[in-house]
Order: sequence, then C-alpha cells, then structure tokens
Amino acid sequence: MSGFLSSLFYFIVAIGVLITVHEFGHFWVARRLGVKVIRFSIGFGKPLSKWYRKGDETEYVIAALPLGGYVQMLDEREGPVNEHELHRAFNRKPLASRFAIVSAGPLFNFLLAIVAYWFIFIIGVSGIKPLVGDITPGSLAAQGGFQEGDVIVAIDGNRTPIWNTVVLSLLDKNLNKEDVEVTVKDAENSVHRRHLDFSNSDIAVDRANLLKHIGLQPLRPVIPPVIDDVIQGGAADVAGLIPGDRILSADGEPIDNWEDWVNYVRSRPDQLIHVTIRRDGRTVELAMTPERISDENGDIGRIGASVSIPENLMADYRAVEQYSVLESVKVALIKTWDMTLLTLNMLYNMVVGEISVKNISGPISIAQYAGYSASAGLVSFVSFLALISISLGVLNLLPIPMLDGGHLMYYLVELVKGSPVSEQTQVLGQRFGVAILAAVMVLAFYNDLVRLFG
Repeated sequence: MSGFLSSLFYFIVAIGVLITVHEFGHFWVARRLGVKVIRFSIGFGKPLSKWYRKGDETEYVIAALPLGGYVQMLDEREGPVNEHELHRAFNRKPLASRFAIVSAGPLFNFLLAIVAYWFIFIIGVSGIKPLVGDITPGSLAAQGGFQEGDVIVAIDGNRTPIWNTVVLSLLDKNLNKEDVEVTVKDAENSVHRRHLDFSNSDIAVDRANLLKHIGLQPLRPVIPPVIDDVIQGGAADVAGLIPGDRILSADGEPIDNWEDWVNYVRSRPDQLIHVTIRRDGRTVELAMTPERISDENGDIGRIGASVSIPENLMADYRAVEQYSVLESVKVALIKTWDMTLLTLNMLYNMVVGEISVKNISGPISIAQYAGYSASAGLVSFVSFLALISISLGVLNLLPIPMLDGGHLMYYLVELVKGSPVSEQTQVLGQRFGVAILAAVMVLAFYNDLVRLFG
C-alpha cells in the first residue's frame, strides 16, 4: 500500500507541476497581450480551493480532478461582454496574438524541459559506462565489427558517456533507418569506428530490448557466487546454506560466478542439486531442491538466497554525464530538441504501423514511473518530469481539435482564407477531436491494465 500511495503522491506532484506550467504559459502571455483572464484553474470539476489575489481580477482555482486545467479568458463566444471591455476579449485580438496565447502552453512545457535538463546536467547524471560485453554471432553488432571490451564514446560524433544515452541515440537512428557510425575505444585504448546499418534492418523498436536485438550486450561485472542472505524456510535454508558460503560446484560442474549459479538453479525446478561449497576454509557438501515458481518465461527454480556484492565492484563501471553551468544550457537545448524529435518519430511510426500502439502509456503507468523515478532520487524524478513535459508539449501541438494544436490549425486556415473557420466546422472538429482523444485514452488505459495484470 505504501508503494501505491507513494506512486499516487508523486504522480499528483508531477501532473500538478506540468499542468501548472502549461496553463501558466497561456495565462502569462494572455495577460501580456491585454486579454482579461477570468479564471486560472488547476484541475477540473468541483473547486477544492479558490481565491483572488489583492488587486487581481483573476480567480485562482484548484479543482478536484487533477488531470488537466484551463485558463478562462474574456470571450464573446462564451457570453456577453461589456462594451468597455471588448478590447480585452480574446476573440477581438489580432490573429498573431491569439496564435501566441494558444501556443504558449506547449512552449512553456518545452521551456520546463530545458530548465530541468540544465539542472540535471549541472548536478550530473549517474549511469553505467557503455562497455560492450558479449556479441551475438551474425548479428548487426557483429557485422559492424564490435568486439567485447569496446567502450562506446560517441555516436555520429555525439558523446555517449552512459548506456542510457547510447540506447536513446540508437533508438532514434533505428527509427530513421540510418547507417550509424559508432566511435569506440578498444581494450588497448585505441580509437576505432564501428558501424550499425539500420537502413535495411527490421530490428524491433523496443527500448528495453534494443541492444539485445542488435546483438550487443553490456559488459557485466563478474560477481563471485557468495551467499549474502537466506530466506527462512526456503530451499537454501532447508539445505543448510548460510551467509558467507561460496558455491564451488553444482553436480560436479564448476560455478565461477553468480550468474552461472542463478542460471543453473533457474533451469532445475523440483530437481535435486548436489552442491559443493567453501565455508570457513573447509569444503562442505549439500543437497537442495529448487522450488518451482512461474513467471512470464515459464516455470523456473528458486532457492531463496541472495548474493553478496563485493565492495567497490561497480567502481570501474560507473560514469557521470556532467557539464559546466554555461555548457549545460547548450546541452539541455540539444537534449530537449532530440527528445522532441524522438517523440514525434515514435508517434509517426505508430501511425504508419512500424511501432506497436502497446507503447502508449496511460495514467496508471505514468503514476508507476513517477514513483519509481522519485525513489531513485531527485535527478531521476526531474528527468522524468522533463520527458513527460516534452511529451505533453508535443501532444498538445498535434493538429487535433480540442487540443492547442487544433486551435493553431484553425488559425493557419484563417490566415490563408482571410476569415475565421465557421462555427459549424469547429463543432464538427470538436466531435472528431473528442472521438480521437477518447479512443486514445481507452487504449492507454487498456495498455496500463495489461501491464498491471498481464
């Protein structure tokens, strides 16, 4: 329950920040261009709190449903306007002013992302150094000349200090079906150029498994097979395994690292295993039968024991992406631009069927990600905010009626034809927009439920 409440809390915080920034963009530009703002609301539905600031004619509202917000402006289409205030009505403003007011919301979301990334790059983004491990024979990586021990230092000339940067760059190149030049340093610290040719590939667009599809695995540290903790009543406990025991062999086969031991146990549910261990300088023989459990890959064995991680094991694998205050401004602008293009690319490929619509996430998934990112630290949560803010900005600029992009589309038509779009056309557009948004929301909720219970 605490995990659920934590996710819910950080989801509300994240959505509250994103909505406030978006609506403040509309509000701030409207006020600067002389439009009267009647209400500034965060959330929909019944007001939980509302107030006026001294000397301010705008009513500020926090409403019950925190999944959106709105800025209500003086407008003759919404009701009668006193003659002395007609010059402050939104609909009376020039086309350029209306365009600026409507586009300000999404633009402020991009501005939030830039500020967030600037903050992140000043502090520094911790990650795993992009060291290349196993290469799948015949794979795209093997064809490109990659070798175990390579360190990926740049992709098409852009620095890649951590694996996360590598994956995002490769995902974008894969979407664009590009031939990618990858700069690496080998085990002798010599610089080489490797290639990944996505132009004729059918590599699945899946961030979680992209490296696997390419045939390239991150180099993992070798963890000795030493027991750290044993679950009471589990197979390991029943067999007599205790913390500090080092696994030497299983059924006569040498066990050199923890991964070998895990794979051996997982592949033998309900099968008796004869284990040789070292305990306090002496050799001990034990027998245990892994418990059978089921996961998404089928039935596996489990003994209920965790590994002891050596101190400073990850020291050679960690890296930090960090820049100076001024340099972070440039990097943040580039990062926001790249993530915006990647989001548009993903949307386009969903429309044309290159990417599954299963990638669409709804409120449940976003709430989970909010909780996960917050538990990982401030930088992780701010990075999550930046990414969702970019997504919100992009989605709101899509030419769909009911969204900001739909209004901007009407204004572009007005610019061409010299007169506003007819009310009948706008009503039909609203119905179309509502239908599209409803379908997307249903799909997003369905995907969330499948992830949650599937």
